[in-house]
Amino acid sequence: MSTKPQVPVLEGWFTEQDGKAFLLGTRCCGCGTYYFPRLSTYCKNPACDSEKFEEVPLSRTGKVWSFTNACYEPPEPFVAAKPFVPYTIAAVELDKEKMIVLGQVVEGVNVSDLKAGMEMELVVATLNEDETTVKTVWKWQPVVTGGAN
Repeated sequence: MSTKPQVPVLEGWFTEQDGKAFLLGTRCCGCGTYYFPRLSTYCKNPACDSEKFEEVPLSRTGKVWSFTNACYEPPEPFVAAKPFVPYTIAAVELDKEKMIVLGQVVEGVNVSDLKAGMEMELVVATLNEDETTVKTVWKWQPVVTGGAN
């Protein structure tokens, strides 16, 4: 493991607390609607006119809603590892908020390994490393449950 400082590629989008990764979102103070990425202007819920939000850590677990693979390098502002290697993407419905968050799946998990309804958890992973820092991103990984008895 590197001793270099870890720096999120997207500052303020995720955090780690006690070794667990959390996405950072906002919740409308008027109606309780959750947003990711964070929202700070006005609530997009048509039944609400609030402009007040609180930053909240979102659920770190959820269920696969849909999934696919990415076989081409996406355009900016997405930051892809170099050299580009195809990867798996999952749309995960967060447990508490019941919102869908799209994200990359950890290396080694392919489309053939995923199923709709599968439990996933958020983790922080290395995107790349230079002479001074390790750049990190958040990814989804299947939840490992108890093994065979």
